[in-house]
Amino acid sequence: MDERGLGKRIQGARQAAGFTQQSLCQKANLSFSTLTKIERGAIKSPSIFTIQSIAGALNLSLDALVGSSAVSSNTPQRNLHRSKSGVSFVYFDVNGCLVRFYERAFARIAADYDVPADVVEMAFWHYNDDACRGLLSVADFNKAMSERIGIQGLDWAPYYLDAAESIIEMHELVRWTADNYKVGLLTNIMPGLLGSLKELGKVPALPYDVVVDSSTIGLIKPELALYESAVKQAGVPADQILFVDDTKSNLIAAESLDWHVAWFDYARPAESAAQIRQILEPVA
Repeated sequence: MDERGLGKRIQGARQAAGFTQQSLCQKANLSFSTLTKIERGAIKSPSIFTIQSIAGALNLSLDALVGSSAVSSNTPQRNLHRSKSGVSFVYFDVNGCLVRFYERAFARIAADYDVPADVVEMAFWHYNDDACRGLLSVADFNKAMSERIGIQGLDWAPYYLDAAESIIEMHELVRWTADNYKVGLLTNIMPGLLGSLKELGKVPALPYDVVVDSSTIGLIKPELALYESAVKQAGVPADQILFVDDTKSNLIAAESLDWHVAWFDYARPAESAAQIRQILEPVA
């Protein structure tokens, strides 16, 4: 599919879902000019991550939005498997699974502004859910957090991105998984930060089959509606999905919908990654 064909397909899917260009841009966290250029076919080979953001905002899988042939033309063919436990699709969490950041970011803010680290952390958790739902922009989050701590000019994103440390064992596991199964990201994250992590190489640069970014769909884990959307986007039955997360309440919610689940313990990354790989042992 060429750029014009892709643009027409995206435009048709947007109109069928009842979105204006402005409303889709807001939900997919895209600039208006980027979307209009894509729909006109004016951007040659738009980023797979941008197309995934559009698909997620439209509550569609990547294949459903652009067609499997369009994806495969730029993506190496994979020999996909089914695990012995019946898994064919794997969702990975990001924060706490692919990167760790919390303590380091809080400590650096505390040191720079001469405030207690526990005060910084409490302020963060007070507003984090609304930011991850997309109800607060990062700028609004910065303002609210600054006011609560009693400081001025806090910019959360640089602290987060600098402190975010890749968990190498999980990056290796994600790449192996993507060679053998359909794979996606399912994350509670603030607007725009997932794209920044990808650009910095702190999340594996892969053509994920699905990306479920909480800030683009207005839902966060462990809300069941988010998992229901993720099932639809995965395009497989719920009992064929494995979800890897470091928070047990998120796993319990997924398990209630018949997903397979695996807890990642970031204090023991190598052991946890090995256990997950055992779960994904393919059928011979």
